[in-house]
Amino acid sequence: MTAQIIDGNALSKQLRADVALRAAALYARGITPGLAVVLVGDSPASQVYVRNKIKACEDNGLHSVLEKYAATLSEADLLARVYALNNDPAIHGILVQLPLPAHIDAQKVIEAISPAKDVDGFHVASAGALMVGQPGFWPCTPYGCMKMLASIGYDLRGKHAVVIGRSNIVGKPMALMLLQKNATVTICHSATKDLKAMTLQADVIVAAVGKCNVLTADMVKPGAVVIDVGMNRNAEGKLCGDVDFDGVKEVAGYITPVPGGVGPMTITMLLINTLEAAERL
Repeated sequence: MTAQIIDGNALSKQLRADVALRAAALYARGITPGLAVVLVGDSPASQVYVRNKIKACEDNGLHSVLEKYAATLSEADLLARVYALNNDPAIHGILVQLPLPAHIDAQKVIEAISPAKDVDGFHVASAGALMVGQPGFWPCTPYGCMKMLASIGYDLRGKHAVVIGRSNIVGKPMALMLLQKNATVTICHSATKDLKAMTLQADVIVAAVGKCNVLTADMVKPGAVVIDVGMNRNAEGKLCGDVDFDGVKEVAGYITPVPGGVGPMTITMLLINTLEAAERL
């Protein structure tokens, strides 16, 4: 058996077409959905991510503002900019690109963002809303993973889902989203004693630890759905995920590639969150 590929590029294209239509409907009412992206420092990776987010906004009818600051920007000055954006009626979503320089408390900055504009879904209020099943903004990467599962018509009710990773950005919210769809969820991490024993029970595996080949073919039940959130470089410098793609695709029922899987979905869900922030007005 060779797994079917869940194509994140193709699904993103479909979803972004809907974003453009909804943005046009808002524009007809005099509202242009606006996203402010704040970049502190000159990390090459962060600059690429930010450039992709800005371009996605422009391509799909959203207004975007990029604010770039030197790595020496003080925490107080960054907080002041966030507060100003909170009060800017033209801005519906605020994204502060992580990581921030070491002298800035990232969590303090995230908590300064108005929950109504927290389109990254990282604010404690957003996490709490997800926890109790109330409306709020879902973190973009796990939200994208859920859209990928929905795109193949996968019914999670009663299925065993294993999430490898427990970060606040992916692992924990991913587990909660799966739980909301009535999956039985196991979270694995660096202290898990026997990862293979857990993953072999899984109908769905989400790998999100940032390490090449965490999941290999012998760890996957035949027919399982495998979602690879990882974005790494192997010893040869080639882009790869957390999953041994070539091996696992011969066992799994569905699999996401890297690149072209979860990555495009993350930015698409950012657009959707920003659009929803504008629509809630």
